[in-house]
Amino acid sequence: MSRILVTEEIADGGLDRLRAAGHEVDVQLDLGQLLTHIAPSAHRPGAHALIIRSATQVTAEVLEVATDLIVVGRAGIGLDNVDVDAATRRGVMVVNAPQSNIISAAEHTMALLLSQARNVPQAHAALKAGRWERTRWEGVELADKTLGIVGLGRIGKLVADRAKAFGMRLVAYDPFVSAERARTMGVELLALDQLVVESDFITIHLPKTKETTGIIGRDLFLKAKPTLRVINVARGGIVDEEALAEAISGGVIAGAALDVFTKEPMTESPLFALDSVVVTPHLGASTREAQDKAGDTIADMVQLALAGEFVPFAVNINAAEANETLRPFLPLAERLGRLFASLVGGSPQTLEICAEGELAGYDTRILTLAALKGFFGAHSDEPVTYVNAPQLAKDSGVDVREVNCTTSADYVNLVTLRGGEHSISGTLSGRRSEQRIVAIDDHTFDVPPTDYMMLVRNDDRPGVIGLVGTLLGNAGVNIADMDVGRATTPGTATMLIAPTAEVSSTVVEELRAAPGILSVWVLNG
Repeated sequence: MSRILVTEEIADGGLDRLRAAGHEVDVQLDLGQLLTHIAPSAHRPGAHALIIRSATQVTAEVLEVATDLIVVGRAGIGLDNVDVDAATRRGVMVVNAPQSNIISAAEHTMALLLSQARNVPQAHAALKAGRWERTRWEGVELADKTLGIVGLGRIGKLVADRAKAFGMRLVAYDPFVSAERARTMGVELLALDQLVVESDFITIHLPKTKETTGIIGRDLFLKAKPTLRVINVARGGIVDEEALAEAISGGVIAGAALDVFTKEPMTESPLFALDSVVVTPHLGASTREAQDKAGDTIADMVQLALAGEFVPFAVNINAAEANETLRPFLPLAERLGRLFASLVGGSPQTLEICAEGELAGYDTRILTLAALKGFFGAHSDEPVTYVNAPQLAKDSGVDVREVNCTTSADYVNLVTLRGGEHSISGTLSGRRSEQRIVAIDDHTFDVPPTDYMMLVRNDDRPGVIGLVGTLLGNAGVNIADMDVGRATTPGTATMLIAPTAEVSSTVVEELRAAPGILSVWVLNG
């Protein structure tokens, strides 16, 4: 049972999923005691998983004391409150729920866009206060206006789709989107400076990084139309709030609508005194649907991480997401890694992971990580994950090489590990995609891998196979599967045996001493 620390309000559905899976869910909302709650103590283990939203600061100091921590789960998108680099160094997986609130964020963007255009909050407040100010709060139409979308990712695209329905002209700045891709969305790509010059409204949909902090600032405002209005439902700090306040109060631009701020909670700001500014307290993801989806998604991701399985939304794994072709091969690659660790008996100077066939046409970095996870997990007392496996390879002095070949002589797909004068290959077979070991050290086999296997090299003469079977039978060892591979040079053969249970060291030594037996390897899968 794993202990999962929850430090912020998460939808009950997600937490109930974790409890139903047998985990201890420890809800502690006092962030001042975070170090105490996350560290191990005399009466309980440290947190194995930490689930947060945006308020919990997961710093290097927090990660240092969280010695049992395997995964940090952010129930939302942004990760500027998590030191991802420090987590990666410590082998802690960081996951989020990137698709949970995209619809809510896009809809809130449109709400602020309309509120800014039509002065809805200001007119509402005046009328509630007993003032009929119809003339004062005259607005503008969205139709035929130019909307500049800064960041054309998932949320930016949804905003574009919705703004198109209002008859707006769409331009965007995103250096990672091709002009052709933008055209398919009905959007024209522009440089950021030119986008500001042409836009009537600007909406921000960027992650907060060193490069994007303050990217919308004084210099850009001076290039804008005096009718420009800025919308930010992304992250606080991307828009320079001091420069924004100066630009609005000085008549350089017309107004702004903000849901996020440099520091939160934010209750005092020069922006709050300006009539042409609309503000909300970080409500972009605050819908029942988004919270339910975020809670459910992060619960699923945390469960996968604690089980040591592939996690689709891990942000600090140096690999592309496994597609439907690659994903079934991850358990095979991990098992090959464990078997190979027993075969080589140590860390080779070079470990080559080769994908052949259809697999080689994809980004196979996640396949390499699975093999490394199995290889180093075979002999490690500490949990080995997709995150820390590359660091373990580096610390062990192992040069990891990826080799892909789009053609395979005998198999549609083949995964091979090589190093230290040894090799092992496996594939998936049949409609059920059953794992098969098909080659070890250039001897061919067809054996399903098991937790306990033996590789027996022997003289290629009559009676040796029977001798091995007799020795195992006398010891009460049943054989589930077995295959014999002959060497390319005559005189020797190799048996790959899959017993139904672990073979004792005494029986292994008897086999090694038997006539005709040249060597015996015990492979733990």
